[in-house]
Amino acid sequence: MDSAKKNYAFIDSQNLNLGAQELGWKIDYKKFNVYLREKYNVEKAYIFIGFVALNQSLYDKLQESGFIIRFKPTIPDVDGKIKGNVDADIVLRTMIEWNDYNKAVIISNDGDFYSLVEHLYASNKLEIVLSTNRKFCSSLLAQSAKERIQFVDDLKEKIEYLKKKSTA
Repeated sequence: MDSAKKNYAFIDSQNLNLGAQELGWKIDYKKFNVYLREKYNVEKAYIFIGFVALNQSLYDKLQESGFIIRFKPTIPDVDGKIKGNVDADIVLRTMIEWNDYNKAVIISNDGDFYSLVEHLYASNKLEIVLSTNRKFCSSLLAQSAKERIQFVDDLKEKIEYLKKKSTA
């Protein structure tokens, strides 16, 4: 294996956003991408998100912050809430890119990633799971990541979005 290969991040966008919202703060995506590059040597950061035309400014901000966006068509659930259902896309992209990265950074709370994380761990391809919220982290995900889990709630000082103070 080429040791010069960098790590890739695979991010469940809705999970990341909801995790931070439940904690009462917002992610600064530029700071978050810098954190991923500096802390985990992430060369490519894929962010998986359901496409909603009204969110174009968010998509622009994500791209400007250095993320590679992978869109999924959205559908409303029975309550009318928009769902992107990106889990399978994240698993597939992680496997498609398998030979291109050294280790994977998985960012989600979702127990649906148990098998993926378990496989990455067993293959020595898991750098870290960044669970988006300690309180809501799936025990299955934590179990498969073993000691390779960290919580986004611990990163607030480093990646929180802070409104710029007006100079008026």
